[in-house]
Amino acid sequence: MAAAAVKILVSDEADDVVGHSILGDLQGVEIMPYDPNVAELTSSQSDAAVLLPPYRGSHRPIRLLGQLRSLRMVQLLSAGADEWSGDVPGRVTLATARGAHAGPVAEWVLSAILTQFRQWPALVRFQDQGVWAHRKYEADTLAGKRALIVGVGAIGSEVARRLEVFGVDSTLVASRRRDGVFGADVLPEIVSGHAIVVITAPLTEKTRGLVGPRFLKLMDDSALLVNAGRGQIVDTDALLVELASGRLRAALDVTDPEPLPSGHPLWAQHGVVISPHSARTVPGTNRLCYEVAAQQVAAYLRGEQPSNAVQLG
Repeated sequence: MAAAAVKILVSDEADDVVGHSILGDLQGVEIMPYDPNVAELTSSQSDAAVLLPPYRGSHRPIRLLGQLRSLRMVQLLSAGADEWSGDVPGRVTLATARGAHAGPVAEWVLSAILTQFRQWPALVRFQDQGVWAHRKYEADTLAGKRALIVGVGAIGSEVARRLEVFGVDSTLVASRRRDGVFGADVLPEIVSGHAIVVITAPLTEKTRGLVGPRFLKLMDDSALLVNAGRGQIVDTDALLVELASGRLRAALDVTDPEPLPSGHPLWAQHGVVISPHSARTVPGTNRLCYEVAAQQVAAYLRGEQPSNAVQLG
């Protein structure tokens, strides 16, 4: 008798439809569409062994975990697992889509850096006033600059590779030291001397608040802080002090709080550019995420440990 198909819950939202066919190509699975906004699953859906949260607003189905009596794996479409790691039971495998976001997010980082160095915010303000701003602003070049990249996974490594094309030399930092990469314990000794600091680290208890008053004060005058990791890694109040003084600049795709409320003082700082947690949001990223997810689920179904599995506390 053939083994019963493994039921996989996949969101029925527009960005997730592509995942139905990608995951459906796996052997021995049954794709079960579900609405991530519902409060209660059907009896058949509750028998699913694998849950994929939706591409957007992935935290919404957390409340459904208790209804999934046969759950064996939660496969995320995000690069990080901080939204889910505290809720997934220890007996359940939790895996991310690490690697899928490297290209889109690295592209955002480069665009943010170039936007600030070439003074596009100032140019747009001049344009709005109808001013031909020749010699009215000071642009800078990336050539010969040094960047500190904190978090050297797929995204951080891709950022370093792309910066090299612009003549930028990158210093790499990860949680632990390895060949060519500094450990996070030496950060206070190496922050200075970099014109650009890029945060691509995941949110953990060790990275929460990592970029605080001391870290920011160690940054060189006029240095640019780029946060494409998580908002809680940066102390917002401490960053506001540095931005208001004009000593530092920033480019933020993530903030704390998030969403950033109307009227928050960050909006008023001329030294910062802010995007609404959209660094990965370009056409095709959802497909990349589902392709990585399918690889992870396939490994699990073969009885292997998925390469992107998260160690649960």
